Amino acid sequence: MANETEILTGADIILRCLATENVTHIFGYPGGAALHIYDAIYRQDKVQHISVRHEQGAAHAADGYARATGKPGVVLVTSGPGVTNTVTGIATAFMDSIPLVVFTAQVASPLIGNDAFQEVDAVGITRPCVKHNFLVKDVTKLAETIKKAFFIATTGRPGPVVIDIPKDVTAQKCEFIYPDSVDIRSYKPVFKGNKRQMQKALELIFAAQKPVIYTGGGVVLDNSSEQLIEFTQELGFPITQTLMGLGSYPANDKQFLGMLGMHGTYEANMAMHQCDVLIAIGARFDDRVTGDLERFCPYAKIIHIDIDPSSISKTVTADVPIVGSAGQILQEMTQAIRESSEKVNAHYLANWWRTIENWQEKNCLHYHQGEDKIKPQAVVEALYQVTQGQAIVTSDVGQHQMWAVQYYKFNRPRQWINSGGLGTMGFGLPAAIGAQLAFPQETVACITGESSIQMCSQELATCKQYHLPLKIISLNNGYMGMVRQWQEFFYDKRYACSYFESLPDFVKLAESYGHVGICVEKPHDVMPALEQAFYAENKNRLVFLDFRVDPSENVYPMVAAGKAHNEMILSPMPAIREMELI
Repeated sequence: MANETEILTGADIILRCLATENVTHIFGYPGGAALHIYDAIYRQDKVQHISVRHEQGAAHAADGYARATGKPGVVLVTSGPGVTNTVTGIATAFMDSIPLVVFTAQVASPLIGNDAFQEVDAVGITRPCVKHNFLVKDVTKLAETIKKAFFIATTGRPGPVVIDIPKDVTAQKCEFIYPDSVDIRSYKPVFKGNKRQMQKALELIFAAQKPVIYTGGGVVLDNSSEQLIEFTQELGFPITQTLMGLGSYPANDKQFLGMLGMHGTYEANMAMHQCDVLIAIGARFDDRVTGDLERFCPYAKIIHIDIDPSSISKTVTADVPIVGSAGQILQEMTQAIRESSEKVNAHYLANWWRTIENWQEKNCLHYHQGEDKIKPQAVVEALYQVTQGQAIVTSDVGQHQMWAVQYYKFNRPRQWINSGGLGTMGFGLPAAIGAQLAFPQETVACITGESSIQMCSQELATCKQYHLPLKIISLNNGYMGMVRQWQEFFYDKRYACSYFESLPDFVKLAESYGHVGICVEKPHDVMPALEQAFYAENKNRLVFLDFRVDPSENVYPMVAAGKAHNEMILSPMPAIREMELI
């Protein structure tokens, strides 16, 4: 007997679609235009709503959930300020190609365009920072639109998709039909790489004398870590990664040179500068990586593999462009390398590794921990030891973010969660919420600074409500640290507006939300405090660790804006040009 036709309201259709898409969590904040949807949430039990304390927190939490799981994060906010508060989170996801589906409630259809109470043009406002957006005016189109949104958000180069839904549409009823698939004529992502282009790439690889593999977030997003490891180890080439790519290749492997770019390692940047063949995979040649474009990889032939054709040759011209899935292309190329009669020149490669090892002897990440002031680097290294390198780590943006990637070794993908492209302060705590909800049994740590944590500190209440045992590692130097560093280097130490004289007592702040607060002021107390936070009676509680670190400490190495990537400031000495020629 055929199933009976279901007649549902628009609000119920939304929840039914989410359940069909296997969505388990939706992050949001209620308001008038969204109340029909919230009533539908109340009447079902398949999708758990996570009530944040600010819409920006909802977007970041869904973003953190998506980065940790690889599944799309889902957001629900009300109209007007609910939408505008969400834009920063949408833009954050857009810049890092993170799949989100964001439902924005809208005023009733007859009121659109009349400057009604809590009305904004959600489609117009979000158009520059979404992969696509929809305004649904017909309830019969709602289910198909949601299917399209999930398809667009998660395929090709992922990204956020906004669905704006007027309140009257959520109350109207129609037959519920959720399509198994959708066909969008103007959207056809390419997954398989061109065979001829892959052959050209292999010819360059076999002829290379000083090769480097350079990978970005696209490898993580494509779940291609296994294929990358096989490809890299089959070739024996050195590999470096962007801020977004960390973890897709194990940091403790001998072929890994560390992160490259503005605060990358000396060996990674020098290898990039001197290489003759650069294999770029899932990376977009961001300005924080390239430095001065005129002097970026001046000797290299460039192979560029990316799912997004618009990213190829956008800023750096590719000699061999290959459009498609990183995983599929790497798998095919690895197989071709194994079957080929040609091989990588072992003599050239051995010489190249000797040169790299000489650069590594500089030990560019060395620092000295004295007995007086806590060095922030030491805190991150201690965190790595206490968590045995297994924690999911989120961060905010600034010096602490760079110390996190320099001193915490990420050995698996989706372990490192941060705002790379937009550089959003306030991201770390709500992103950690999303990651912890996705993996309740995992250890989740948020590395932050006293400036960043205050931007979304209200989400400490969300942590309390859902009993989330996050560990917040605040590297408190009393400054907007990266701003102060730039002012020291480039503005003659004129520290305009970067120093904070009115910081809260973070221990009392944490305690006021029902959490544990610990203030750490001496180097010998760093490890005991971390052990106290992660073990014993505090293991299942949120602990806010306020580390009072050396306010004068800077992030090294550093490539100043406009400089080439082989021009690095390596120490507190005045800026000098560190350049070695082979």
